[in-house]
Amino acid sequence: MNFGFSEEQDELRKMVRRFLEEKSPETEVRRLMATAEGYDPAVWEQMARELALQGLGIPEAFGGQGFGPVELYVVFEEMGAALLCAPYFSTVALAANAVTFVGGPEDHTRYLPGIASGRTIATVALTDDSGSWDLAGAAASARREGDGWRLSGVRNYVTDGSTANLVLVPATTAAGLSLFAVEGDAPGLAREALATMDQTRKQSRLVLEDVPATLVGADGRAGEGLATTLQVAAALLAAEQVGGAQRVLDSSVEYAKTRVQFGRPIGSFQAIKHKCADMLLDVESAKSAAYYAAWAAQEQNEELPIAASLAKSFCSEAYFHCAAENIQIHGGIGFTWEHPAHLYFKRAKSSELFLGDPSYHRELLAQRLGI
Repeated sequence: MNFGFSEEQDELRKMVRRFLEEKSPETEVRRLMATAEGYDPAVWEQMARELALQGLGIPEAFGGQGFGPVELYVVFEEMGAALLCAPYFSTVALAANAVTFVGGPEDHTRYLPGIASGRTIATVALTDDSGSWDLAGAAASARREGDGWRLSGVRNYVTDGSTANLVLVPATTAAGLSLFAVEGDAPGLAREALATMDQTRKQSRLVLEDVPATLVGADGRAGEGLATTLQVAAALLAAEQVGGAQRVLDSSVEYAKTRVQFGRPIGSFQAIKHKCADMLLDVESAKSAAYYAAWAAQEQNEELPIAASLAKSFCSEAYFHCAAENIQIHGGIGFTWEHPAHLYFKRAKSSELFLGDPSYHRELLAQRLGI
């Protein structure tokens, strides 16, 4: 097991960081989070055409670059630091993996090239109104109609659900849990944008009333593939959380060096030193957990379920703690709308709940470890 990054991966990081510094500064984040779409189509196209980010983890046979979760880890860490407003997580971490792990060769040929090229914005509608991440509780139902399928049900808290032109919906059939593809403009599909605390990541409520759908993979055989999708997505979300935690730590340390109070920098006060030291411990520990999860996802070995839940639970709490301490260290200015500290605080809180909160993942860990 090697937790060091290769020269190519370091170059990827530098390239993505330069791109995000130009395309996702704080001013642009604030502008996009106030729009209904929540992203810039021109930047989305650049990401696909110039950097090939949407296809980074997709096999070359389907128009991608053929890399894996470790390279995606690098990208998501930088995106988390920049608070990128784009449907990248829903399309790449969720939808592309769902097609890959659940679908067969025909599904890969049908859907992956569009995702890799940036033409397809996709998401997976995983939860209902209860917000439960338990796949066994899928509330949508599917029935056969001729050669196709019809879906009915409610999906809620769907990331980028209003902008996606491809929505993947887990639903129950007579054979069990299955996965279906629904076009964004399909008749019978109603999409309602939700008001969210974290405006940088859009969510929607979807109501499906006898919506035409296409089966992805085999009928009743989606359970294992969707479980793997959630595990890989949790590992990639942990990477995002590490990037955000590192950014607020850097911000806190820089402010502690330059803010003068009582004739000396506040970083010289013991209370501030302790806060920064605790944040550093959180960030470095979170990196170790997230690196481990990314490695397990790359290898697709038996450690992935444990590593993913471990990383998601620890990185969620580490990021939230660092984001909260960042506000405290900045003092009064940290509470203002004009300061970016609250943007990271809200992203940290929403990410803590996304894909299951720490308590949920600790319960999964206990079950998987047989405790």
